[in-house]
Amino acid sequence: MTEVVAALIWKDNRFMICQRPANKARGLLWEFVGGKVEPGETKEQALIRECREELAITVSVGDVFMDVVYEYPDIKVHLTLFQASVAEGVPQKLEHNDIRWIPVMEISQYDFCPADQAILRKLQAEVK
Repeated sequence: MTEVVAALIWKDNRFMICQRPANKARGLLWEFVGGKVEPGETKEQALIRECREELAITVSVGDVFMDVVYEYPDIKVHLTLFQASVAEGVPQKLEHNDIRWIPVMEISQYDFCPADQAILRKLQAEVK
């Protein structure tokens, strides 16, 4: 199983979503910023590194929002989604096709990665 981390980053009443590059697995689907935990890293360290690599921002990592285990045809992931905030920098598209800030009520307008579906349902249940 692959350990993966992601960030739930809020700005006002919107949260950040990122569109995967077309040439990667699950290309052009939307996701939370993040990636794989490397050997020797804590989950928090991995999330800080991934946000720096993918968005050129430094994040402050908060509490775990949710854990999800999901099996894709090519990989089984244990995804830990952390509450996070931008501590430094402005998000840039270093790896993603697009970055957006959306309110919870617009979730249904985007095609997200399957592993994110349970997280999105929890967000929709909590923000009504």
